[in-house]
Amino acid sequence: MKTRHQVHNLIILDESGSMFSIKDQNIRGFNEIVQTIKGVENKYPEQEHFISFLTFNGLGITEHLFNQAVKNLKQIDNECYRPGASTPLYDAIGFGVSKLEKIIGNKTDSNVLVTVFTDGEENASREYRREVIKKKIKELKCRNWTFTYTGTDHDVYAAAGALSINNVVQFTKNEADMEKMFLNEREARMNYSAYIRSGKDIGEGFYKKGLN
Repeated sequence: MKTRHQVHNLIILDESGSMFSIKDQNIRGFNEIVQTIKGVENKYPEQEHFISFLTFNGLGITEHLFNQAVKNLKQIDNECYRPGASTPLYDAIGFGVSKLEKIIGNKTDSNVLVTVFTDGEENASREYRREVIKKKIKELKCRNWTFTYTGTDHDVYAAAGALSINNVVQFTKNEADMEKMFLNEREARMNYSAYIRSGKDIGEGFYKKGLN
């Protein structure tokens, strides 16, 4: 039996206090993304999708699940996501990326999609500095890792660029704009898997219309 191509989805969601006003939209949006990833795996059966989901704030990093098969996932709810405290963004990225990198090792027959959702700039990390995260991201982008940054209420493009992330979406905190943002995210994920099937590198064009 032919080995399926592994696709790892790492989602890093801000759980700081300022996210409380869009708590319900984030829960709904995450659950829709999970359903999309399940749909992607059905559409591209040669791909085996795994998902890792972290939330973070000044109280710590919460590992809701890590490297789990998408087919086994359950939805999150108000008990799983409780915004509060500050924003240790670099620590969350460093923790998630380092752990997943250890699992994947030097495999070249897999793809990794890292998605960061945040509404504020870094203000509380203790373990990782920006320069370290930027260097690691630049290194991993040469090894089939794709990074995206979705944000609001700060200079999103500058914050993402400072980490060498060029797949960027900025949104405002209202129902219509967030629905549009999550729809764009779901469509981009379908397109991402189409690129994987074709053998093409999506590179910095994650949010551009393409093969799908």
